[in-house]
Amino acid sequence: MSSSAVLGAANAVTSHPDRGHRTRVLVAALSAVCLILVLAAYGANYYWLSVAERPHSPKHALLRPSGTIGIKLGMLGVCLFFGIYLYYFRKRWKWLNQIGSSRHWLDFHVVLGLTAPVLIAFHAAFKFRGMAGMAFWIMTAVALSGVVGRYLYAQIPRSLSAAELSWQEMETGRGRLEQSLSAQKLFTPEVLRAALRLPEPERVATMSLAAALTFMFLFDLARPLRVAALRRRVLNVGGDLRTLGGLLPSGNRELEWTIGLVRKQSALRKKMVFLARSQQVFHLWHIVHRPFSYAFVVLALIHIAAAVLLGYL
Repeated sequence: MSSSAVLGAANAVTSHPDRGHRTRVLVAALSAVCLILVLAAYGANYYWLSVAERPHSPKHALLRPSGTIGIKLGMLGVCLFFGIYLYYFRKRWKWLNQIGSSRHWLDFHVVLGLTAPVLIAFHAAFKFRGMAGMAFWIMTAVALSGVVGRYLYAQIPRSLSAAELSWQEMETGRGRLEQSLSAQKLFTPEVLRAALRLPEPERVATMSLAAALTFMFLFDLARPLRVAALRRRVLNVGGDLRTLGGLLPSGNRELEWTIGLVRKQSALRKKMVFLARSQQVFHLWHIVHRPFSYAFVVLALIHIAAAVLLGYL
């Protein structure tokens, strides 16, 4: 069996356990997007009104914060946000720790964290005043920092030794790849080195944390463009059109096997080069993210208690 066939079979086996999880995350994200789009379409002509004009709208009794729909959106948003804390409790409750993997829980953690602030915004009818407004902006800061945290989490191998082992395996695979390229004439070693080019570790060590994080993010954004450039070296004009300039898979098994290995090498090499800086940024992120999330809980509970005492619930 050829090395490409072995690699393809291995990838199919390793990706199968994650396939169902990716589907569930996609369904959850699409459900949230659909709900938000429906709310936006239904309430657009109400939310654009000024505060003085809204009481005259026929939708005011439904969409105001204490309205039939508005209050339910607030409850749903708070429930989603409190659901985010299941990720923290999972680390402390053994029975939860046995369900799924930490990475899978983190993906749903991010989906809930991004959906909750939007629903709360609809609950507040996009008028953020007083303590409720303060709670909303804190929740928004938590959600945005959560996106950054999820990105950093993906950059840090669970252990350096495991990452080194994976890198050794990838180096072995690259040796096989170079032999195949020599026979197939797809890419020269020089072209691959240019596609995998990264700054030296010594230069990364002198970067500020903000510069290192920005460089990592830009490198990830540029990776699809580098992959597209590799495809364009092999494809003809018709192939370029079918793949939108190399951005989409070509259907050429040999080319896509090569592209897949290059992509994995690129991602792993970046993680290894920026490992120390990623760990530093991740530590600072924890210092900022958790206090904001705890502050929101306190403000949300005060807001809910006030709503109950004033008869809105």
